[in-house]
Amino acid sequence: MIDDSKIEQLENSLLGRVVRPNDSDYDEVRTLYNAMIDKRPAVIVECATVADVITAVKFGREQELDTAIRGGGHNGAGLALVDDGMVIDLSNMKGIRVDPDAKTVRVEPGCRWKEVDHTTNAFGLATVSGIIANTGVSGLTLGGGHGYLTRQYGLTVDNLLSADVVLADGSLIHASESENQDLFWALRGGGGNFGVVTSLEFQLHPVDTIIGGPFFWPIEQLETGLRWYRDWLPNAPKEMNAFFMTGEIPPAPIFPENIHGRKICGMITCYNGPRDKMNELIQPARDIAEPLFEYIEAMPYPFIQSLMDDIAVPGLQWYWKGDFFSELTDKAISEHVRFAEVPTPLSQMHLYPVDGAAQKAEDGETAWNHRDATWSMVIVGVDPDPANKDKITNWAQNYWQALHPHSKGAAYVNFMMEEGEDRIKATYGENYERLRKVKAKYDPDNFFHVNQNIKPKA
Repeated sequence: MIDDSKIEQLENSLLGRVVRPNDSDYDEVRTLYNAMIDKRPAVIVECATVADVITAVKFGREQELDTAIRGGGHNGAGLALVDDGMVIDLSNMKGIRVDPDAKTVRVEPGCRWKEVDHTTNAFGLATVSGIIANTGVSGLTLGGGHGYLTRQYGLTVDNLLSADVVLADGSLIHASESENQDLFWALRGGGGNFGVVTSLEFQLHPVDTIIGGPFFWPIEQLETGLRWYRDWLPNAPKEMNAFFMTGEIPPAPIFPENIHGRKICGMITCYNGPRDKMNELIQPARDIAEPLFEYIEAMPYPFIQSLMDDIAVPGLQWYWKGDFFSELTDKAISEHVRFAEVPTPLSQMHLYPVDGAAQKAEDGETAWNHRDATWSMVIVGVDPDPANKDKITNWAQNYWQALHPHSKGAAYVNFMMEEGEDRIKATYGENYERLRKVKAKYDPDNFFHVNQNIKPKA
């Protein structure tokens, strides 16, 4: 229990507000993207300014509260909330400022990628983000970040120029290649372990209208299609990005009614180049098997970024498992075929390319490890009905267990549930001990531990 007088003092120190369990909107405020997560914080601090963040951090330290940090609330493991502790909610901090001459954008931590993409697209620019526009900027970035522009421009963290961070002692510092370089290194893939990021500055690139969209075969073509894809994409121009997927055609207006509910495999494509070249690149996919559906057109970059948003809506039951792969062996493809049919209409498997520009950096240049990976896989069991929780969870776990022996033994940290310390160590590999040293310097008491936690080195 937190003394009411302490809460009143906190409220009087904020421009934002405090939400507690007896408030009428408490359940709404604590709701996350993944409806499988149901945690009840003792207090939620909705920050309006950096000063609010500093105040909240100091309050959490003084009251010895388990403290979680919430940006977009998209984290699958639900680490944006904590039972009985405090949540520092950044979702109202939404400032965005583009410098078109320097080709940079500065973003506050409550922003979602759809807001950033909308703003930068007005200047014909973009930075690397994910594939769901509703994802929070800060969470995706701190985990590493990969998406439609990765093969051409690297990971999101490869495009991070600087960050402002509130540390566990309440101080505010700036991290970049020239200031607090060790912290800047750790922020680029080390998650929310080191403080509360209150500003992120990104490099922008010329991206305006792209050529892309879905290309699907019937699920019976999975083995043929995946064998072709593993050879085709790594040799395609870096301007071409296409993630491979299995799933089911949803009843969305873009798809003809006669294929709604069909099990499919195929690609979501995004090419930052000329239309005639795209036709040349995609023709081999048409040649190996007749597509069930193809919609590849010129569109503004924010449109391809939001393509999945009507399907991957907040409030569903989600369970995901991931791994990195250097290659897709015939045996791995056989396992994909074995688990080809998804258990529920919204469940999917995605293989995201992380080659090209993402492989230019060495493993030790940022906290993100496994720069030699070619694909980042995620298996997502999804359904609106809580009664199907076990069904989607068991499918995802069994599928992952079948593929894991063919993987690099580690995963993108944003594709992990709460899977234990050994899994975190495997993810960071040789960078893990260095991260522990940075953690010991900036958060020696492990105040920021509600995350994929890296314990400080003693």
